[in-house]
Amino acid sequence: MILDQHLSLGDFERVVRGGEQVTLSPAARGRIRASRAVVDRIVEGDRSVYGVNTGFGKLATTRVSTERLQELQRNLIVSHAIGVGAPLPREVVRGMLLLRAQSLALGASGVREDVVERLLTLLNENALPVVPAQGSVGASGDLAPLAHVALALIGEGEMTFGGETRNAASVLSDLRLEPLVLRAKEGLALINGTQLMGSLLALSVLDAKRLLAVANVAAATTVEAMRGSHTPFRDDLVRLRPHPGALAVAAEMRELLRDSQIAPSHADCGRVQDAYSLRAVPQVHGATFDVVEQTARVLAIEFGSVTDNPLVLPSGEVLSGGNFHGQPLALAADALTVAVAELASISERRVEQLLNPSLSGLPAFLAREPGVSSGLMIAQYTAAALVSENKVLSHPASVDSIPTSANQEDHVSMGAHAARKLRDVLENTFTVLAIELLCGAAALDFQPLAPGRGVEAARRRLREVSAPFDADRYFKPDLDRVRALAYGGALLDASEVVSL
Repeated sequence: MILDQHLSLGDFERVVRGGEQVTLSPAARGRIRASRAVVDRIVEGDRSVYGVNTGFGKLATTRVSTERLQELQRNLIVSHAIGVGAPLPREVVRGMLLLRAQSLALGASGVREDVVERLLTLLNENALPVVPAQGSVGASGDLAPLAHVALALIGEGEMTFGGETRNAASVLSDLRLEPLVLRAKEGLALINGTQLMGSLLALSVLDAKRLLAVANVAAATTVEAMRGSHTPFRDDLVRLRPHPGALAVAAEMRELLRDSQIAPSHADCGRVQDAYSLRAVPQVHGATFDVVEQTARVLAIEFGSVTDNPLVLPSGEVLSGGNFHGQPLALAADALTVAVAELASISERRVEQLLNPSLSGLPAFLAREPGVSSGLMIAQYTAAALVSENKVLSHPASVDSIPTSANQEDHVSMGAHAARKLRDVLENTFTVLAIELLCGAAALDFQPLAPGRGVEAARRRLREVSAPFDADRYFKPDLDRVRALAYGGALLDASEVVSL
C-alpha cells in the first residue's frame, strides 16, 4: 500500500491484520520535506516557538537553547514513557504505527522523512514496540502509549521481534538500523496524537461489523427454533420506519430465513405476536448497525487528520490548537460500546426464550431427560453474567475528566479508556452470541422441518465443531469452538452472510 492523504478502513485492515507492506508516496515525501523546512528555519532563527525550541505543557514559555534541542527531544520521550499494565495486543500496536505514520505524512508536523520511514520499517518488519495499555487520558492525545512507540525508534525500551521480547537496541541492530537521534519538534510530533484510540476503535469497528452479522445469524436461528413469525422482517413493514440499519438487518434476516419449511407449517398456529427479542430484531440490531456506520465515518475523518501540536502550516506559520484532543473518538467509542452491549442483551433474552419450556414448548433447558440432565441451563447463567458485566463497562468514560499538567490540560477525553473497554464488551458479546448459536442449534434438533437456508447452512457448519447432545457433557469446549467459528468468520462464510 502507498501511504498518501487517504487511508480507508479497508486499507487499515489489510495492513494491520493482513500484513500488507506500506511505502510513502512521492507526494507525501514532498509534504514532509516542506513542513520540515519550516522547522529548520525556526531553529536557525531567534524567535521562540512552542514545541520547537521551548519546553512543553506548563513549561511552554521556557526557551531551550539550540545546542540542547536534541537532548530536549530525548528527554521528552523517555520521561513520557511511563505507561503501565499489560502490553497492548500486537495488532493494536501495528495500528498505532500505521496511523502515526499516516498523520505525519500529511505534512503539517515538521518531522523529517527519516522519522516516518522508521515507523513504516518497524511496521513492515513486524518489529513492534512493547506498549503498556494504561496511562493515556486522551488529552494531548495518547502521550504515554505513543512515547513507548517513540522509545523504540531511539533504541530504548522493549520490542517484540521474531517471537521474542528483547531490548529495542538489539532489535534495531538485527534490522541494521541505527537508533534515531530526534531533532527539534520530532519528539513532540511522535507522542501528540490519537493513534492508540484510533487503532483500538478501528479494530473494534471491523469486529463490530462481523459481530453484527453473527448476531443476525443467531437471531434467525432462534426465530426458526421458536417457530417465530417472519412478518416483522417484511420490507414494506420496516420501510414505514426506514432507519438504514433496520432496513439492512431486515433484508439479511429475509435471506437467512428464505425457503424455510418451518414458518409455513405454523401459519395458522394462533400465535399473534412473538416476544420483542424476536420481533424487533431489525429495530434493535439495526440501531447498532447505524452506530457502527457513524463510528466508521468518524474514523474516516480521523484517518485523514493531523492530530499533533503545534501544527506547521504550508504558509510557514506554526500554530497551537487542540487537534490532539480525543473527544470525537471518545464519544464514538462510548456510543459503540452501548450499541454492542445491546446485541448481547437481546441475545441473552433469546437464549431464555429457547431454554424456558413455558416459552419454547421444548424440553426444559433443551435436555433430552430434564431432571436427570441439566441441559444448557447454565449457558444462560453465563450469558447473564456477561450481559451484566457489559452494563458496568458501558458506563461512558468520556463523561469523566481529570486535569493534568498543572491544570494546563484541564479537560481530558478519557478516549483510550473508552476504546479499551469497548474491546472487552466486544469479546463478551461474541461469547453471548456463541451461547445463543449453541442453544439455537440444540433447539433445532427437536424440529423435524428444515429451517431457512442460511440458518441451515450455519447449523451444518456449527455441527462440524459441536455434535448434537443426548446427555449432559462438558459443554465449554463446544462453546469455545462455536465462538471461534463465529469470531473468525467461518460461520458467516457458511451461511453466505456478508458483514453489514
